[in-house]
Amino acid sequence: MTTAYILLNTEIGAKNQVLKELRDIEGIEETYDLWGVYDILANVKAENTEKLKHIITNRIEKIGQINSKLTMIITEQTTSQKQQLTFEPRPIIDQ
Repeated sequence: MTTAYILLNTEIGAKNQVLKELRDIEGIEETYDLWGVYDILANVKAENTEKLKHIITNRIEKIGQINSKLTMIITEQTTSQKQQLTFEPRPIIDQ
């Protein structure tokens, strides 16, 4: 599985429409509404780099109203193994 994060800068007032259209594209796992230089962050997953390229060039770029984009393809992923915290209830003792 190939994963990429794409930062998008949209035309003024177009962010909500672009977000809506992104959510309908197969392969886009998550979208985030941002404040700052970029307006949207999209998490894209595909079976291989060719399919990822297709999603980016044939689907995302065809939406329109996107001024610029920055694509970051994940080459290696590491995750931290957090210890599972357990909660043990304690009886309340009235004094």
